[in-house]
Amino acid sequence: MAFSYSCFSSFQTPKISFRCNPGVGGYCYGGRLKSRSCCPVLACMKKLDQASLSGPKFDLLLDSIKWDDKGLAVAIAQNVDTGAVLMQGFANKDALLTTISSRKATFYSRSRSTLWTKGETSLNFINVSEIFLDCDRDSIIYLGKPDGPTCHTGSETCYFASIDDMISSQADENKLALTTLYALESTINQRKEDRGSANGKPSWTRRLLLDDNLLCSKIREEADELCRTLEENEEKTRTASEMADVLYHAMVLLAKRGVKIEDVLQILRVRFSQSGIEEKKNRKA
Repeated sequence: MAFSYSCFSSFQTPKISFRCNPGVGGYCYGGRLKSRSCCPVLACMKKLDQASLSGPKFDLLLDSIKWDDKGLAVAIAQNVDTGAVLMQGFANKDALLTTISSRKATFYSRSRSTLWTKGETSLNFINVSEIFLDCDRDSIIYLGKPDGPTCHTGSETCYFASIDDMISSQADENKLALTTLYALESTINQRKEDRGSANGKPSWTRRLLLDDNLLCSKIREEADELCRTLEENEEKTRTASEMADVLYHAMVLLAKRGVKIEDVLQILRVRFSQSGIEEKKNRKA
């Protein structure tokens, strides 16, 4: 085998590793599994040649997945930066192998009985950085960065129909399934378009967007209050509250500058692979 990953593992073959997802439900420490809900992951940051995807050791990996009676498993694509679920399809062994070697999310079309790579027609590829298996090894997540809208409708994701809105007869086809941070970003951007509230006065967010001095003074004020929770050993809930204020006001500034929070997270992800000292040296250069 021509590739290896330095990951903690409860299941290993030489030069192929799985590590546990440190999210909700479990983690690994010192190589010991702390929760049965940990998810194995095959990291595929490097593009692999076909010779690396053959042999009994890799076959063992593929055979550990619980394919259904048609040789398929659910495959979900998720945005590595936003956490948004982009789409769901199905994959067989060949689709998974193609995804690992090409780093493009590839699925198996049940209607056409053939492999297809997301973006092969639209050019809106999903560039895969890691592949996760769930704890039962019967579903797959392609974690990656989309080149453009994922849905054939032109929507960012295929999930924009809210069941709650459908029940209340308020369905909005443009409502995306957003996590908290991105729902906040969406609300701030809506305020940019608002001319005023119901009483004719601008919202607080709108006031911040219209007054650079006010916005900057609030960011400095909230950052100072956050630091004081450490200096004065305040309650953890106070720290969380002040951090929420910092995030909110900083995101208003991002909206003012036309910068997406996704752009910020992408920079953070890139920095994972280098030390803070080296990053600062490169920034000065």
